[in-house]
Amino acid sequence: MSIIQDWERTERRPPERVAAASAAIPYGILTGPSASIHMTPGKRAFDIVFSLLLLIPLSLVMLVVAAILLVSQGRPILYVAPRMRSPDESFNQLKFRTMRRAAEDSGASGAHKNWRITRFGCILRRTRIDEMPQLFNILRGDMSFVGPRPPLREYVERFPREYAQVLQMRPGATGLATLIYHAHEDAIMASCGTAEATEQAYYRRCLPTKLQLDMIYLRRRSFALDMWIIWNTVMTVIIPGWKRTRWTKR
Repeated sequence: MSIIQDWERTERRPPERVAAASAAIPYGILTGPSASIHMTPGKRAFDIVFSLLLLIPLSLVMLVVAAILLVSQGRPILYVAPRMRSPDESFNQLKFRTMRRAAEDSGASGAHKNWRITRFGCILRRTRIDEMPQLFNILRGDMSFVGPRPPLREYVERFPREYAQVLQMRPGATGLATLIYHAHEDAIMASCGTAEATEQAYYRRCLPTKLQLDMIYLRRRSFALDMWIIWNTVMTVIIPGWKRTRWTKR
């Protein structure tokens, strides 16, 4: 599988053309909350076993982080974010809180929110430790290790056809779009100084590209591809500037 990372050319496509790309997906739009989730027993078993294995060593890390957050910024320790696990079913995604509280907090995060990120929160975000509580989301069955990132309801409502297909899969802690596009998305969001600019950039540039990558994963998903995504995600966090190994379909 080869993906050309010419993001500037890809992002010139308007959001409306994502629908044309989605028409090529050989999966019909499923109906009903139970039918909209596709997860093999093997993948679910892997999620349960792997998350339990990770919780053994990482529980101590999470307890230390929780204690530091409690002392340094008080409650709440966790940021509970409503996200969609299927086109018509929501869940509460768990993260360690990395930002100062605000009266209103909605939409994508851009440079206009940077002042709210705490010093310790920067460390948690850079190391992805803030996402460790999602192991409990995976155990509950709300998420998987690999899949599309769980979207806000408003984005599902803006792209109903596309998310009807993408959310056939459980949302993931990481995924093809996260691995390949995350750094470029961060650069775009960092240039947005207002909430309006952030929403426009995310809606017009980031979200359509991520949906296209999610649809590629939908067509090609396999256990081997999941292992490749997990491996490269971990190495990207551990080693700055990590060059991904090339994926070869097996």
